[in-house]
Amino acid sequence: MGIAASGRRTLLSATAVSATAALIALGAAPAQADAIKPDLGVRALAPVTGIAAGSGFGLPVSLLNKGTEELPKVWVSYTYSSGIAPAETYSNCVYYTLSPGGEWPKEHRADCTVDQPLKPGVLYGTEQPIALTARANALYDEVGLGLLAEEPVPHPDIHHGEPEPGTGGPLKLVERGEATAADRAAHAEPGSRTEVTAVNTADYALTGAELQGKVGDKVTALVTFTNEGPARVYRDQGTSAANVDVHIPAGTTVTKAHGFCRPVIQTHYRCGTSQSWVEAKGGETYSFVLRIDKAVGRTTGRMSFGGAARPFDKNAANDTAEIVVDTPEPPTDGTESTGGTSSTGGSAGPTGSTDGGTGSTGGSTSGSSGSASSGSTGGSDTGTTGGSATSGSGSTSGGTTPQTGGGLAATGSDSTLPLAGAAGAALLAGGSIVWAVRRRSAARAS
Repeated sequence: MGIAASGRRTLLSATAVSATAALIALGAAPAQADAIKPDLGVRALAPVTGIAAGSGFGLPVSLLNKGTEELPKVWVSYTYSSGIAPAETYSNCVYYTLSPGGEWPKEHRADCTVDQPLKPGVLYGTEQPIALTARANALYDEVGLGLLAEEPVPHPDIHHGEPEPGTGGPLKLVERGEATAADRAAHAEPGSRTEVTAVNTADYALTGAELQGKVGDKVTALVTFTNEGPARVYRDQGTSAANVDVHIPAGTTVTKAHGFCRPVIQTHYRCGTSQSWVEAKGGETYSFVLRIDKAVGRTTGRMSFGGAARPFDKNAANDTAEIVVDTPEPPTDGTESTGGTSSTGGSAGPTGSTDGGTGSTGGSTSGSSGSASSGSTGGSDTGTTGGSATSGSGSTSGGTTPQTGGGLAATGSDSTLPLAGAAGAALLAGGSIVWAVRRRSAARAS
């Protein structure tokens, strides 16, 4: 799927999430088939908005044992994405980093052992909301809360590094009174997630390329998309963090496009990103191999952002860039430039591009290439199909190293990313808890 209209993630049903639970096998050992599982509930978390980067906020905790038996001990878990940090840690909690991989970004989790009984039908909360802080890179983030009757078991494929114990006072529960029917409805699930939207910016920037060559040459343009930050941007799972439209310079043909780029028409490509998020100073470098078909002097292609709106990007000055190909005009004195043996190695253009490698091309001519596919898709190189050899290649480079998160590319508005495996990573707690998975929903406010 492509980038949706700029919006927030919406909840998938717990049933849909639990269907992929076996993929990650996270949590405690399963209870006996004839055992009665505790019926636990967490009050649904409300979205948090308007948090300034660097400021603190609290995660409210409201818990309910909806069963008939008292629980002698429970575990409270909470998660927070990479734009959020704990303002304090608790001595009865251990802290992990979670890296599910695929299209799921890294986040963090705390598992807290609460050695207090949980009476049936009684509301419980913490003495104070769980203290969290928005980091400097906060923008579109998430927090989650869960209640478990069994000790969660870390999964080695998801939990990374040794768990770190908290250093502050213990996380304690206090009674809030008898639960009403409305309270039971408000505590429908044992886990909840919500969005945290910070007041922050992320500067998306494009960098073009300038190339030199002559008719028949293949030159490589390396163009970049970079998130200059300071915020990380997280879009829908399965969509690109950015869409970049690349218009090819006149007189050239694409013989090989980057794997994250697909043709809209012969001279227009749309490029995506390897993940649904992009960290500050992250991005992609796109390569295009262009065959020069005509000597038209200096010809220019254009790059720009397309797709979803970017209300967080306040700097429009670097939202466009150019791909320039400079070719010499054909000779006008009647001499042949393509006969005999032509040396194509050695000389470099002003941007570091060259007309070829070292040595001589022998009797082949540099401008007599055959046909080439003009619409390379998915990065496959169809190359030239005629009988002549190209005389060389040139390139220019710039920007940042491509982002590589292990997921498949989200390549423009018609791209798709598999969701089945990644959805399983939403089971971020043991026992009976199922974390709700969020996807972007309606339009995001600027």
